[in-house]
Amino acid sequence: MRLALARKTSPDIPLARGYRWREIALPALPLLVFLLSFPLGRYTISPGQLLTILAAKVFPIEPTWPATMETVVFQVRLPRIIAAMLVGAALATAGAAYQGMFKNPLVSPDILGASAGAGFGAALAIYFSLGVVGIQVSSFLFGLLAVFLAYALSSRIRHDPALVLVLAGILTGTLFSAGTSLIKYLADPYDKLPAITFWLMGSLASISPRDVYAALVPVLLGIIPLYLLRWRLNVLSLGEEEARALGLETARLRLIVILCSTLMTAACVSISGMIGWVGLLVPHLARMVVGPNYKVLLPATILMGSAYLLLVDDLARVLATVEIPLGILTALIGAPFFLYLLQHTRRGWL
Repeated sequence: MRLALARKTSPDIPLARGYRWREIALPALPLLVFLLSFPLGRYTISPGQLLTILAAKVFPIEPTWPATMETVVFQVRLPRIIAAMLVGAALATAGAAYQGMFKNPLVSPDILGASAGAGFGAALAIYFSLGVVGIQVSSFLFGLLAVFLAYALSSRIRHDPALVLVLAGILTGTLFSAGTSLIKYLADPYDKLPAITFWLMGSLASISPRDVYAALVPVLLGIIPLYLLRWRLNVLSLGEEEARALGLETARLRLIVILCSTLMTAACVSISGMIGWVGLLVPHLARMVVGPNYKVLLPATILMGSAYLLLVDDLARVLATVEIPLGILTALIGAPFFLYLLQHTRRGWL
């Protein structure tokens, strides 16, 4: 009965003015960026050639293009584009869920140490000369381990569980960051240290179809429950006492949000490295466009996050002769843009 009341009260949070036309524009945005990203790169492919190659997979069209062009489209650019959209959507969704759960607009997906743990796992795997699969598995497992340790530490203290969880996450992240620094100090400065440093900067340059398949399942397992429970995030953002008064089991919901967000973050970091600012910036941008109601905020965040990181990855490919790491670009773009959002937004974030 109380949860039914909570479900009824949740949609009362206002939508942004003019939201209806955005119902059409937002889904079209990632599709448009998806199509425009294919021709970009050092190997030139015209839009006409691209459409013909794509159509040949459906219709019986005789190939008039070199086999190299088809390999570039389906083995290089398509996996990278899908990976960028997947990582962007997952990090943005995790950031939006955490911001609602902690009632704090400055919370990002790495608040509980998932990124720091994943970075330590990758650095450790590179230090011991493991292969690509070993690096990804180690990064994923240590990302999960970091959040598990933070949650275990916070569960021992009953006072103000949300604040204690954040502090435990900061503590765990600091420990794993110190471990990463130690590995970098001990690593071979001519071989392993550059590899660790470059990986920590974040990049999608070496993405393969296998990497996309490996990250797809954890990301879907994280996004789908959060999407289905998005109305409860509205109730949770009201506060601990208010949510309990409406019959919401806050401890269980907080655990679900943590598990889903950690699963997505660890999976993304394991294939792309450390990419910051996406989970912090995109939810704020989506909140300005559609308002604070999680019923529409979460879908908007997913769409805008996928388009945003794909645009940043396109810039990384074309801005210079040498590809720029994504972590650098997201920080250069995100920091001043986030300051602009803070100065010009008039709508509350909750």
